[in-house]
Amino acid sequence: MSDTIENKVAKSGLITLDLEELRPAWNIMGLDLVDSLWEGMALKEKDFRLFVQEHDWSQYKDAAVFVHCSTDAIIPTWAYMLIGTRLQDVSSFSIVGSRKELDQMLWLDWVRNLDLSVYADQRVILKGCSDEAIPESVYLALTSKLTSVVKSLMFGEPCSTVPVFKKK
Repeated sequence: MSDTIENKVAKSGLITLDLEELRPAWNIMGLDLVDSLWEGMALKEKDFRLFVQEHDWSQYKDAAVFVHCSTDAIIPTWAYMLIGTRLQDVSSFSIVGSRKELDQMLWLDWVRNLDLSVYADQRVILKGCSDEAIPESVYLALTSKLTSVVKSLMFGEPCSTVPVFKKK
């Protein structure tokens, strides 16, 4: 009997796709409109225009920005449009919504632009355990793309996978 330890996973030809390792270093910032509200509950056009004019927009340079209001105030559509005119020149991406929604949109955009040529006719494991919460919609979108090129797709860890797809 041999005393050498054999790494069967390394010899298996499996490619592990770890989203946590591949995650781009997005610079994400939030803009809460609560401070621009009159008495913390309403938006006055004149005051809001002054806020937009005097706000330091340079802080959002190359950032992905989610614009939201942390109170239940009703923000008119034109207010978001005014903000959009300022963010368009500095931010890389902006949405009205939550951090979670922005994160999901950035991930889906990343999946849409992913070069799949390295996975052509390969046996791929989409790693499942990570410290970062990756939206399920990203796994769905990635699965839809990968099944067009891979030989097989599994979910989990190399030592314990769940078969998801196998080319016929």
